[in-house]
Amino acid sequence: MRFLYRYIRYAATKAFFRTKMAEGSSVQSHGVKMLSLVEKLEDLKGGLDNDTYIDVILQSLPPSYDLFIIDYNMNRLEKSIHMLINMLVQYEAMTHKSTNGIGRRSFNLQGERQEGGTLEEK
Repeated sequence: MRFLYRYIRYAATKAFFRTKMAEGSSVQSHGVKMLSLVEKLEDLKGGLDNDTYIDVILQSLPPSYDLFIIDYNMNRLEKSIHMLINMLVQYEAMTHKSTNGIGRRSFNLQGERQEGGTLEEK
């Protein structure tokens, strides 16, 4: 019985650390998947601390989220996993709107859009 438990915990941990979001796919779907893996790990008593969960989720994102990750880390935000996923969904919505040719938009983590700016120009 103990072997089965250890294997299930190993499989859940492996899935959590190896899950990657494909470029262009939905960050909300990815967030739900990652959240379900976190909950599974917590149920199996194989849980990690919140900061480690956040780090792994951020590392699972494609390169198009690099500015978000830099902004998140520079602002030293400490959010719950649910709040992080909500912020990622907002970021995705804002960056999809920026493809209309009007100009580049950056996103600060307070949810405000900045026209024509980049992270470095803040």
